[in-house]
Amino acid sequence: MDLKNAKIVLTGGSSGLGKAMAKMLIDKGAQVIITGRDQEKLLEVASELGAIPFQADVSVQADVNATYAFCEEKLGGLDVLINNAGIGTKRDTIDELDVEDMIQLYQVNVFGAVRMAKVAAQIFRKQKSGNIINIASTAALKGYEGGSIYSSSKFALRGLSMSWQAELRRDNVRVFNINPSYVPTAFNQPERKERDLEENKLTPDQIAHAVVAALEMDDRGYIPELSVHATNPF
Repeated sequence: MDLKNAKIVLTGGSSGLGKAMAKMLIDKGAQVIITGRDQEKLLEVASELGAIPFQADVSVQADVNATYAFCEEKLGGLDVLINNAGIGTKRDTIDELDVEDMIQLYQVNVFGAVRMAKVAAQIFRKQKSGNIINIASTAALKGYEGGSIYSSSKFALRGLSMSWQAELRRDNVRVFNINPSYVPTAFNQPERKERDLEENKLTPDQIAHAVVAALEMDDRGYIPELSVHATNPF
């Protein structure tokens, strides 16, 4: 697709991967609405990038509905949804698991993505075109010790991507599942403070590049799943 003037909603767009994606998409000429829960941070990043801010929590249906009403008002339509909003949790082994912690994380990482994608799919089916990008994780490919909650949420998102691909291809709607490996960001930081980049680790820009490259493929094709690893992370 041609990203110039593309109408994009990007959840979790005020830091880390989301901020890098928003910048690269805007540099390509796209119109990008970024959402997030922290109003102050959202406005600051939007001003810096030239994005359109909208405060919203994907775990709240009323906020999701308001996001799409705002999108229609500001952009007059939608071409791309990027489900990037996500939270982490502490590492708990099976004997320490708290189901309430699991539900809280799933409300954002899984159910939030479902809430956003359901409305986007209705729009895209009607117009017979559109793109949904789910930002999962390499934790969706392999579990790890203490990762029952987070890893399973990303496995769930990956499974949703595959199901939506099967359902939406006939309507010319592309669904991409992106699996970043570890990237030093504010993710899972208590005060959402950005971590310093590391020489041997991925950067947010590399994930943004993968997303942009996938979207820019001619609409006749799409990449169902793309995993991005650091060359030598050790």
